Amino acid sequence: MNELQEIHSELNGLHLHMVNTPKYKTTTLVLLLKAPLQAGTVTKRALIPHILQSGTAHSPTRKELRNRLDELYGASLSVDVQKKGEEHVIGFRMDIANEKFLKESTPLFEKGVQLLAEVLLQPKQENEKFATSIVESEKRSLKQRIKSVFDDKMRYANMRITEEMCKGEPFALSVHGDEKQIDALSEQDLFAYYQQLLKEDKMDLYIIGDINTDAVKDTVQKYFTLPEGRSNSGIEVQTTQKEIKEVNTVFDEQDVKQGKLHMGYRTYTTFKDDAYYALQVFNGLFGGFSHSKLFINVREKASLAYYAASRYESHKGIIMVMSGIEFENYDKAVSIINEQMENMKKGEFSDGELDQTKAMINNQILETADTARGFAELLYHNVVANKERSLEDWISGINSVTKEDVVKIANQIQLDTIYFLKGKEGATA
Repeated sequence: MNELQEIHSELNGLHLHMVNTPKYKTTTLVLLLKAPLQAGTVTKRALIPHILQSGTAHSPTRKELRNRLDELYGASLSVDVQKKGEEHVIGFRMDIANEKFLKESTPLFEKGVQLLAEVLLQPKQENEKFATSIVESEKRSLKQRIKSVFDDKMRYANMRITEEMCKGEPFALSVHGDEKQIDALSEQDLFAYYQQLLKEDKMDLYIIGDINTDAVKDTVQKYFTLPEGRSNSGIEVQTTQKEIKEVNTVFDEQDVKQGKLHMGYRTYTTFKDDAYYALQVFNGLFGGFSHSKLFINVREKASLAYYAASRYESHKGIIMVMSGIEFENYDKAVSIINEQMENMKKGEFSDGELDQTKAMINNQILETADTARGFAELLYHNVVANKERSLEDWISGINSVTKEDVVKIANQIQLDTIYFLKGKEGATA
């Protein structure tokens, strides 16, 4: 753990994070672009990274780009979009073989940085707009990604409860944008917004591996020439927190064979708060692991659910309970889930369960840090929350949580929304 030290540098309007370690045999580059989640930009942002990785000025087709990656001893490049609280994050990830382990002296790292910069800064374009063929292809792909959420009923239920619970808040927006907006977006619209995000997005580049930090800085400075006048401070986002007057209950009907019962809670605690560690431990005890209250009592003892678990969205401060149940077990399942929350508020868990949960959370953190990409994700929490927290801080913070801390945080948690996706009346279950 001690060898994973992060070195920071501001270069060309980009925040460079370097971790020099012999732990990984490849060099990993993770480039993350952050902006507020907004209805007017979310669909454009969902499209743009996929458009950018479809062709550059020098390698105008996907095939040519793949060939260049193959020439770098099978380097990989992937893109995605994520929600981190009420921020929308575009990600580019590249893994390159470390040239130190090759017989030939190919400048793999420099060529990798050059290619990543080219994907971001030199897209294939036609008269100040993205290429029509690429945009149309990526629009079709985005529609497929949105459809895949509808087809996966657990993901669909999670999307629907988020929409209902966070109505009027940016967090209600889907990470993939709004399908109704896709067709109306022109190549010019997308290119104009792409130029805007190059000027305004907060950009962080993580380079992790057995590296020479001075050489890395020189290489990044050489190829990443971002628009002049960038401050790289990004736009400050204040997370929306809502007081709950009454629990919102929503029923949806579809032709499904298994009910999806999701329950959303406001915790009023996020990654930047001191009570974050207690909330992580709370969630582990409540529904995060196979020894948790939900798993044991809803799934195992009562045999009410095919699965029952909870997930904590640490940058929004929301806990989502997810379970798959028979339609007729709705009332019983809601009652037992509520009972588990009440038991947590009363401190009805043992010291042994507390210690087991803390050990499992710490194992999860260390397992995530075992991969360079995972370690970059852990470090990026600090950027999103504007809170500096090292791996050692995280683990010691979890270890220091007491039973009283967990009970105190449990009593701040409030049920906001119950969402149930059930079968249509008369349909066969």
